[in-house]
Amino acid sequence: MSMGFGYVSPEQLMKDRADFARKGISRGRALVGVQYADGILFVSENPSAALHKVSEIYDRIAFAAVGRYNEFENLRIAGVRLADMRGYSYDRRDVTGRGLANAYAQTLGTIFSSGGEKPYEVELFVAEIGDSPDDDQLYRLTYDGQVVDEHGFAAIGGAADTVDAYLKERYSPGASLEDAIRLAVAALGHSPNGSGESGDRVVPVDDLEVAVLDRTRTQPRKFRRLRPAVLQRILGDRSATEPAESAESADTSSETPSDAPTPPASTAPDVAPGEQPPVAPPSDEDGNGDGQPPVAPPL
Repeated sequence: MSMGFGYVSPEQLMKDRADFARKGISRGRALVGVQYADGILFVSENPSAALHKVSEIYDRIAFAAVGRYNEFENLRIAGVRLADMRGYSYDRRDVTGRGLANAYAQTLGTIFSSGGEKPYEVELFVAEIGDSPDDDQLYRLTYDGQVVDEHGFAAIGGAADTVDAYLKERYSPGASLEDAIRLAVAALGHSPNGSGESGDRVVPVDDLEVAVLDRTRTQPRKFRRLRPAVLQRILGDRSATEPAESAESADTSSETPSDAPTPPASTAPDVAPGEQPPVAPPSDEDGNGDGQPPVAPPL
């Protein structure tokens, strides 16, 4: 008796592939994109100082992603090559965020719909700034190639719905860079941590990756990263202070108090090597009180 091959409907196949991609993306940390007065801000929770989630694509274009690092790094490199080739062949003004977003959408859609390989477990941001805030563009791309034109703010990655709801309640257009950073970091702290614990938490500065597309820069390249020293000045001290305080108290306890008596300086004269130091004449203080020289104790 022969057994027929199993049949899976296209709807079920796409649903299974979508569930697989969403499950992989949800294991990562969230990433926030916020438009502020002078550009577009990206903030992510990334303890690694070498593996970046946010990078530059071209002069006014940035790329941000969550999910599998090797997969979105391949997409980033392909975007850089496409932008360089288009700018070299035609003109630098022909490289646009919309064109890159469409290229990424075609690639992700082809991979997702093909049955030969697994779908990419990634979500992307492609952003481009213009001469004014009305010209800024922020595109969000999903694992299946869908493109969404976002305005104001957006979040991708794990707990993106929670972060997006937090931003929706507190976001105001035209905010300064400092206010936008504080809002984005607070939204990330509102999401669950790596252990799954939810609630407001303090994200250390060393665990943040922050970059901006800043239209106020005079050079053609508008992308720049914000170092921990700058974030420390904006966000304040977000690390534990108990060890520092204990170390400071230990240092101060070892110092001599200001009101402690200062030991008298030595008044002994300098003695050349091989000579005996001079002996002070006997006095009542050195003797036994009767004016006689002091008596050495018995050996």
